[in-house]
Amino acid sequence: MNIHEMTVETLYEKIQSKEIKPSEVVGALFDRIEASDETIGSFLFVDKEAAMKQAEALDQLQAEDRMEGPLFGIPMGIKDNICTKDVLTTCASRMLEDFIPVYDATVMEKLNAANAVMVGKQNMDEFAMGGSTENSYFKKTRNPWDTNAVPGGSSGGSAAAVAAGFVPFSLGSDTGGSVRQPAAFCGVVGMKPTYGRVSRYGLVAFASSLDQIGPITRNVRDNAKILELISGSHNKDATSKPGMDNNFLEGIDKDLSGMKIALPKEFIREGISEEVKASVRKAAETFESLGATVEEVSIPHTKYVVSAYYLIASSEASSNLARFDGIRYGYKAEGTKTLEEHYKKTRAEGFGEEVKRRILLGTFVLSAGHYDQHYIRAQKLRGVIEGEMKDLFNEYDLIIGPTTPTPAYDLGEKSDDQLEMYKDDILTIPANLTGMPALSIPSGLSTSGRPIGLQLIGNHFDEKKIYNAALKFEEQFNLHEELKSLQLEVQ
Repeated sequence: MNIHEMTVETLYEKIQSKEIKPSEVVGALFDRIEASDETIGSFLFVDKEAAMKQAEALDQLQAEDRMEGPLFGIPMGIKDNICTKDVLTTCASRMLEDFIPVYDATVMEKLNAANAVMVGKQNMDEFAMGGSTENSYFKKTRNPWDTNAVPGGSSGGSAAAVAAGFVPFSLGSDTGGSVRQPAAFCGVVGMKPTYGRVSRYGLVAFASSLDQIGPITRNVRDNAKILELISGSHNKDATSKPGMDNNFLEGIDKDLSGMKIALPKEFIREGISEEVKASVRKAAETFESLGATVEEVSIPHTKYVVSAYYLIASSEASSNLARFDGIRYGYKAEGTKTLEEHYKKTRAEGFGEEVKRRILLGTFVLSAGHYDQHYIRAQKLRGVIEGEMKDLFNEYDLIIGPTTPTPAYDLGEKSDDQLEMYKDDILTIPANLTGMPALSIPSGLSTSGRPIGLQLIGNHFDEKKIYNAALKFEEQFNLHEELKSLQLEVQ
């Protein structure tokens, strides 16, 4: 097996047994990146010199039998909205083109302590606003399965890099589906943890009541392992919850006898492609063959989630992004004479069109006379939807459905129709509005050969149950062999 085809688990075993050196792993993956990422565009930048230097230092520790850390010598890619000390963190925006953080995000502290090796920072939609990675200030990313297709977004670079075999795992962030949707489009596994499971200290904020950091991997076991390592509370993030069970690998292989699964009829209604519906129904049959019971249910208010989400998320974005004024740091416009002129020109030139669109919407929603009419009503609806889903978990263990209404679409196909792109988030948004964990795993291929994703949603802090069901499903269906044979060329 080639190094780029290996999972985190396999690489770890081979390094621990001294079958391969960390520098051989990192070197082989850089060879693949240099050969193919000009086509895919998953990385905004890589630092080969620093990564190889770290890997060679780990070689020495390996020779001395001092292989400490659960990710000793394992390469990783990081979405470029997660702060990395002394390394550029641009959020794929002109506004932060030269921003170098002076500290690491909590998740980076944990991964560095595990002795993982960072290969580089990955492309994304600007400030995580988008669903195709076409909104990056720097470049577009292509889908490794079909280079005419989008990889999804906003963590498109992170998912594409894992699918292309550039790294065995990446971190992304998920505010409305930004880990799960690109994972579905790229045929890999992506998890949005429960709100509060992972510290967000050091994640550049988009919508603070919705943002979460999650792992993207080639299989379920690797995903559970990475989430174990980045989970936990932190005193710099008051929303992170202490005292949670983060041992997701324990009991992951249990059989599914007696498990009750809900399939909401709203998740397979009009607007969902026939190929995707067929894939979900087949997945339901697979779960039943494994001993689970699958029943159709209803979550009636999910039809309003897109409106509620974009009112809430845009309002929080308007507030969070107000800090970028070109005075303390970030892009600064030239040739202005007054403070007001400076603010206007800096923000007009520093932000892209989609970011400005959401700031304007959020500012309108929060303005006097509209706050009660829009923002408060959206928050009330959020509570209603959470109540409906919590009621289901009194009777069922999991909720399943498609991750996306369709497989990946072509580059440029929806870039001029933002409302159409917003509607594509309808299946992933409920987990963000309710704070519940949700995972996307591959469940099929379309007739055009593009992956289809299945979403598993659990009750708060019930990731262990999701991983258990996902692993048993993955044993029946996966795209592991197809991932190994991807041809990374422009078609």
